[in-house]
Amino acid sequence: MQIEFTAADDLPGASGALALIVLEDQALAGAGRALNRTTGGAIERALASGRFTGAAGQSLELVAPHGLEAARLTLVGAGPKDKFDEKAAELAAAQAYQTVKTSGAETLVIRLPDVSPAEVSRAALGVTLAAYRFDRYRTTEKAERKPTVTTVRIASGKAAQAAKAWTTDAAIAQGVILARDLVSEPANVLFPEEFARRVKKLKSLGLEIEILGEKEMRKLGMGSLLGVGQGSVRESQLVVIQWKGAADAEAAPVAFVGKGVTFDTGGISIKPADGMEEMITDMGGAAAVTGAMAALAARKAKVNAVGILGLVENMPDGAAQRPGDVVKSMSGQTIEVINTDAEGRLVLADALWYCQDRFKPRIMIDLATLTGAIIIALGKDLAGLYSNDEALAENLLAASKVSGDTLWRMPLPPQYDKQIESQVADVKNTGGRPGGSITAALFLQKFVGGAPWAHLDIASTAWKPNSTVATSPNGATGFGVRLLDRLVADHYER
Repeated sequence: MQIEFTAADDLPGASGALALIVLEDQALAGAGRALNRTTGGAIERALASGRFTGAAGQSLELVAPHGLEAARLTLVGAGPKDKFDEKAAELAAAQAYQTVKTSGAETLVIRLPDVSPAEVSRAALGVTLAAYRFDRYRTTEKAERKPTVTTVRIASGKAAQAAKAWTTDAAIAQGVILARDLVSEPANVLFPEEFARRVKKLKSLGLEIEILGEKEMRKLGMGSLLGVGQGSVRESQLVVIQWKGAADAEAAPVAFVGKGVTFDTGGISIKPADGMEEMITDMGGAAAVTGAMAALAARKAKVNAVGILGLVENMPDGAAQRPGDVVKSMSGQTIEVINTDAEGRLVLADALWYCQDRFKPRIMIDLATLTGAIIIALGKDLAGLYSNDEALAENLLAASKVSGDTLWRMPLPPQYDKQIESQVADVKNTGGRPGGSITAALFLQKFVGGAPWAHLDIASTAWKPNSTVATSPNGATGFGVRLLDRLVADHYER
């Protein structure tokens, strides 16, 4: 997809499509009024015969009237003027693309009202994310189902300034796309070693990459992480990603830790067959951390940041971990494994401890497709936020509102610790169904040391087979990339 920024009066040509972003009850203001005059009032007549008001989410498709240099015209509502912001621009532009993507037009011009360069850039971001497709394994798809739009021109009175702002938003978009690609890959292609190899290629962005194999992790005492992968023929990996963008390269970093179970059968506590194919997505946390680190590096963020990926495959062969096993974590704490399908927290236990022990971070945030319980609690549009630090929690909630990666604060009641008390070890890895997402977070809290920490349970948001959001086609969402980038931009760059 090629993105260009052009003058406000740009037209796509006789074979292209034109989308006009209009504000509620101001459908013929500005550019719309000029187009109406060009077409002898045809747009006004079409509006009068329909119910289009410019409300957010509305659209009206027209065969381009005589006198208009375009094959088709689409009006897209962006809501009331006093509520128009960067997010509204992004969603309206994404909807415009979705409306015409398979129309046969190769060029789409999106005309915006008089808005800021940042809002114009966010429109380009919306189109870029809306155009995402994971189609590398499709060989027989019919031509009429494939998108035809290859060039999108964002037309406004601030083209030059918008192009400058786009350098940052383009980096974020590529981070989201990277995360979506990783989540979408089948597990026979993307296993722990391959995931690590792909991350290693990001050195070209200026990132420092280390890869620890099982031998190195065994020396560090990571019995909790290694236990999860012992039933797989694929070797587990721990990947360390560093970006040193602060003025002081030795300053304490912000740290992100991602669960990377490249496929989760449940192990000996095997999952039901129905829906197990979606367990290729159980590395959504690691994908989000990878995408966020790539975005920070690509936009040259003035921050030191570290990303830790715990990469394993959870399989049920003769060497697999059993319910009732006791493992020793890097922290020295012992864990009774009650359910081998509660494996993500075992991976994160060692990854979190390693992170805080080695890097002494300013903040530490883990992202994980951790529990089905969070889906029951919050549905499919909100991720759960748990934190031991009020300032960090508030900053994350603020970043979630701006980024669109929406969070909901969840409790960490200490009385629920009783559910994960073990008869034979320091802690057990599950406390049963009641409060399942909460007890998982309480388990993780035992491995964060004294670091300001937040846990994001993104099982509800990392994968949407039936998405209703224009910027997120069905499948992998890349949830977390924009959230982490916004958090850093607002609070930790210097």
